[in-house]
Amino acid sequence: MNKTEEYIKSHWDQCVRENQQDEDSLLGLPYPYTVPAIGHFNELYYWDTFFTNKGLALSGRYDLIKNNVDDMLYLVNRYGFMPNGNRTWFLSRSQPPFLSEMVLDVYEHYHDPVWLEGAYHQLEREYQFWMCERMSPVGLNAYGGQKKPEEEEASIADFKKRVGCEVTLSDQDVYDQYLFSAESGWDMNPRWGFEAKNFVPVDLNSLLYCLENNMCYFAEILENGQAELWVSRASMRRDLMNQYMDRGDGVLLDYNFVKKEHGKVLSAASFYPLYAGLVTPEQAAAAAGELRNLEADHGILTCVQNDTPGNYQWDYPNGWACLQYMTIMGLDRYGFKKEAKRISEKYVKMVEKVFEESGNLWEKYNVVEGNINVQNEYGLPPMMGWSAGVYLAAKKYLEQ
Repeated sequence: MNKTEEYIKSHWDQCVRENQQDEDSLLGLPYPYTVPAIGHFNELYYWDTFFTNKGLALSGRYDLIKNNVDDMLYLVNRYGFMPNGNRTWFLSRSQPPFLSEMVLDVYEHYHDPVWLEGAYHQLEREYQFWMCERMSPVGLNAYGGQKKPEEEEASIADFKKRVGCEVTLSDQDVYDQYLFSAESGWDMNPRWGFEAKNFVPVDLNSLLYCLENNMCYFAEILENGQAELWVSRASMRRDLMNQYMDRGDGVLLDYNFVKKEHGKVLSAASFYPLYAGLVTPEQAAAAAGELRNLEADHGILTCVQNDTPGNYQWDYPNGWACLQYMTIMGLDRYGFKKEAKRISEKYVKMVEKVFEESGNLWEKYNVVEGNINVQNEYGLPPMMGWSAGVYLAAKKYLEQ
């Protein structure tokens, strides 16, 4: 075990919080839960936790994984959806829907059908949230958010400060951009220009395809007669994604349903369909061909270089742990193992080098230079969370 692994496995417990009662803005949760970093956060964050759980599994900490997932199921039961995190100000939005993937991981470890039946009903509620509250005119899902007048002024100011350029939009449109970007988890990014509300994102719909397929699997286990319903839903989504998102060569991109055109900024989100298993081998090969544009010396870029005005942390030259994982697993699923291992090796070596230099893991990295000279919208925090989880997962992948 090297120094980076020793640090991670000895510091998981410092990322655990316990707060069973609502306290000011912090929402109480029934079980102890993990936060992304030591000393920087007190909240359970939605999509971060999927990747954190991958590292917890490799550290033998299924107790924490199950606690995290049970806390999320509790929040879905309480609010009808999984919020961005357990803060009152996060109740205006969700985040990328990884909960069914986390339920799958827990079930495949414990094989408890009674627990799964309870989880199944909460996943149905999450699915209805996305299908009722986040639907577009083309039958695919979009990010969104609930507007709160008391938060509007501060949100608009925050967006303008973080992007750092003149934004020629109405305040209402800026607020929409803020909410939609925040729910995407990619806050902030250049993928949609300043038209986030007009896009159906390829990553979101890939994750909902995962949800539909996972629900089919769970329905078969539970023998509840709903498996075919979920097969139909997944098939319909795949067909719509191919209809609207395929740019013509097999690569799936975000789609602007108002302008009826694809997004102009290629990003690592286009590897999500491979992770989800929804594309053909030919389409997967087309996506793998984009490694020439999205692979850097030290991992996968968030977006290709582009001329979108502003400063974005979800952009070139930054590489985020979660996107390394989704790309590696997506490539592996379609047999591009050489490419997946190459990316894993690049990322692992960079994380180890920077840890040796700084004594920390970090929220994001510059994957062009192999350091933490990153595009920032706020101070760069040291990290455990998904940085630790993906590092351990990538290192494990290299051993296969």
